[in-house]
Amino acid sequence: MTEAAIDKLKLEADDSLPLRDVVFHTLRDAILEGTLPPGTRLMELQLSSVLGVSRTPVREAMRLLSMEGLVRMSVRRGTIVEPIKESDLRDALEVREALEELAVRKACRNMDELTIQTLKKLEQEFELSLEKNDMQTSARLDVQFHERITETAHNRRLTQSLTQLREELYRYRLENLKDPETYPILVQAHRNIISALEAHDEDRAAQELQKHIESQANVLAEHIQ
Repeated sequence: MTEAAIDKLKLEADDSLPLRDVVFHTLRDAILEGTLPPGTRLMELQLSSVLGVSRTPVREAMRLLSMEGLVRMSVRRGTIVEPIKESDLRDALEVREALEELAVRKACRNMDELTIQTLKKLEQEFELSLEKNDMQTSARLDVQFHERITETAHNRRLTQSLTQLREELYRYRLENLKDPETYPILVQAHRNIISALEAHDEDRAAQELQKHIESQANVLAEHIQ
């Protein structure tokens, strides 16, 4: 773990949660956002000092992270942030593709002008953030773009499932934004999806979304090999 990474860690105070859970969410967010990249060694004593807590909640939090597959705990090597595996990525994106297709088809039937304008605004902000090479903002706006489509599907269970999946895929999303050559492809994909939604063309919207996700999977596979 580098000093820079340590300095970025700040405890996310929340009096409504047990300290273990507060530490867990702090470390989980740091891993998903790339502050603690794959391969980072997590040491209880160091983390407890930085976060200003005892070692017990840190130890318990790392067990929870291990259960989610975000870290690997070893007697000999300690706790390491898990590397991004292509097999995990492919599995997650396969599920995401199926759920997103359902969402975009249902959203297409409910699409209105206000939502279209919201999507266009998000796409413009996304493109601007890419031009500034602001990966964190780009990733957040990309999530918001797809969330807005899902919300328009008006299916609570579908929204919950995709929200959880997007959280798990967040650090993959950041990896995808590391290659500037993909930026025009991502922007055009958003525009194509909006165009299909605006025309209330379910099949085209689903096809554009499928191509978008498959393109992301191929780029990410190259990065993590």
